[in-house]
Amino acid sequence: MFQQITSFQNPKFKLALSLMERRERKKEKKFLIEGFREITRASLGQQKIYELWICPELFLGDNEAALIEQIRLKGAEVYQIKEALFKKLSYRDRPDGLIAVANCFSIPLGQIERQIQGKSRALILVAEGIEKPGNLGSILRSSDAVACDAVISCDPRTDIFNPNVVRSSVGTLFTQTVVEAGSLETLEFLKNQGFTLMAATPSGDVVYHECSLKGKIALVVGCEQLGLSALWMDSCHLKVNIPMLGVADSLNVSTATTLLLYEYRRQNPL
Repeated sequence: MFQQITSFQNPKFKLALSLMERRERKKEKKFLIEGFREITRASLGQQKIYELWICPELFLGDNEAALIEQIRLKGAEVYQIKEALFKKLSYRDRPDGLIAVANCFSIPLGQIERQIQGKSRALILVAEGIEKPGNLGSILRSSDAVACDAVISCDPRTDIFNPNVVRSSVGTLFTQTVVEAGSLETLEFLKNQGFTLMAATPSGDVVYHECSLKGKIALVVGCEQLGLSALWMDSCHLKVNIPMLGVADSLNVSTATTLLLYEYRRQNPL
């Protein structure tokens, strides 16, 4: 029923495999989406899928056939491959037999403006220079969980289409507004939209749950090793701290971000 590909040297397979590298994703303007949940959410989020690579021997449930047919009917080519080829293409220790190839997308800052127009309260998460794909994906998962209005990845050291970002976001990359932009244009945008900028830092003036987070809040988090740049730190109106009662002086960036996001939502219930 589906085209069978059996060789590691097949040009289509080699092209899909190359998309694990950022350089090739940028060149081809395509990326990989692995996993049943992730592909389902991409499809629900109107993400155009051009190819679907399947390995029935690795399927985990009974719903794969319906998803494959749904994506095929939307115009995707479906390629069936053996387990050895699939595991070469996979980013997971235990793959579930589904990998899609989709076009990279770009969302402008102006789309956020349209989304928050008329709102007196809004939450935007700004992630500056995040290095580890797993952390960026986890941040996207948390922002989706609290219904964040948008996420802006500033001056990223890992791109949002990294397979580990897609995986650790559990497909929430496709369920929300995620923008890649430079810090200077993002700062100008947030100031023009009247956002209060908040950063978490050990030297913060107030504990994070003791300050008011009403109105339009932009939560700004920085890279794992160095934290926020001077540009962002100097621009933030509100600096909060997260109490650390043990020997560690800070939390993992995705954990800290989750705490702050939920504090905003506690103060601003939907």
